[in-house]
Amino acid sequence: MSEQRIRTIDGKERGLDDAVIDKFASGLRGQLLRRGDPGYDAARKVWNGMVDKRPALIARCAGTSDVVDAVRFAREHDLLVSVRGGGHNYAGKSVSDGGLMIDLGSMKGIQIDPARRTVQAQAGLRLGEFDRETQAFGLATTLGVNTDTGIAGLTLGGGYGWLDGKYGLACDNVLSAVVVTADGRVLTVNADENDDLYWGIRGAGANLGIVTSFEYRLHPVGPVLGGMVIYPISKGRDVLRCFDDFSSTCPDEVSTAALLLTAPDGNPAVALAACYTGSLEQGERVLKPLRTFAQPLADLIAPQPYTQIQTLFDEAWPPGRRYYNKSSIIRRLSDPAINLLLTYGRALPTALSAIALQQLHGAASRVGAGDTAFPHRYDHYSIYVHPATDDAGESEKIVRWGRECWDALQPVVERAVYVNALEDALAEGEGRVRDAYGPNYARLVTIKKKYDPTNFFTSNQNIKG
Repeated sequence: MSEQRIRTIDGKERGLDDAVIDKFASGLRGQLLRRGDPGYDAARKVWNGMVDKRPALIARCAGTSDVVDAVRFAREHDLLVSVRGGGHNYAGKSVSDGGLMIDLGSMKGIQIDPARRTVQAQAGLRLGEFDRETQAFGLATTLGVNTDTGIAGLTLGGGYGWLDGKYGLACDNVLSAVVVTADGRVLTVNADENDDLYWGIRGAGANLGIVTSFEYRLHPVGPVLGGMVIYPISKGRDVLRCFDDFSSTCPDEVSTAALLLTAPDGNPAVALAACYTGSLEQGERVLKPLRTFAQPLADLIAPQPYTQIQTLFDEAWPPGRRYYNKSSIIRRLSDPAINLLLTYGRALPTALSAIALQQLHGAASRVGAGDTAFPHRYDHYSIYVHPATDDAGESEKIVRWGRECWDALQPVVERAVYVNALEDALAEGEGRVRDAYGPNYARLVTIKKKYDPTNFFTSNQNIKG
């Protein structure tokens, strides 16, 4: 009788009889893929081309019952497990090398209640798919800035986005969720049921269970005023000061970002991005300071559908490109911080690389630090040191530059970090996961011990229960 070699949760390998695997596969509504099966290579690939892992088995789940079966199968055989939603994670935690990948990517059901302004959305949806459906009713909720991003991973880590100033983070808009726990139970979590788990999944969900569907609060969102203004890096000091001053006082209707990048003419540049949600006439007045304090190379801010502003960075960050990322949080842009950003902005390792700053303020900052597992409830920017390349031969170079830039920034940034931006906690140390959760870490350890006492869900930015 033949068998498959598969990695166990303790890092060892074992053989599983094909008959055992066949029985598991026959019980799924979805598809079970093994190495060499048609579609296997496409299924194991994720957004970041730097990730090249090969699971022994990929369970392409069709619904919650398939997820339950996969969890129980993995527990029965002590298998290493990873969970993939949209597959957009920088570090590739959603792919278990040699283990079982539980793939939710086919679970794309979505049901909108326009009267209640809520939506039930399955965990395999990506932002572009979600937004297209909710915008048919003139509704939206905060969900990232790239249409390839999966709603599940983004939400479970917090979820910055163009609407967070006005409506809070993605996790702040979760009303309830369906969670498959480490022992294979299916729980509904909300403010009244399993409220400790409801608290935990809003910022640390990957550690605590597999969320198969979310109920989100929706908000009226019509056409927005948004886009980018690009300035030469020779104006960079003034640009970044203007950006910081503007962002520190802008109304909730605005969310901003800044990028040090390479302009279309091949020269270093500084871009300011913004989205105003509200009256377009008022938006023109509010965003005017970003567009007129100096002569820009290009002004791409314009009225547009919300679904269009969500594609703003799609061309710059397509799936399959090789990405590296290091991240920290910074409250304000001091002169030393601006100097460092400009120094490294002038020395990007490739024309595809960038340093980005994403704003959190407004409604997202008025939630209590202990109200959800996501703790960073103060005005700040999340800095992404984000080198990229399409050339595998440049991989070492972009990683080296990313680490060097991040190290240089340490004197001017907080210890805090957004968990979804962690490149690899194994490389950075367990302390970075503690930095991601700050004062909420101890409570998360308690919840982890309750719902996952054996650390079954380990392929994540791991909280040690």
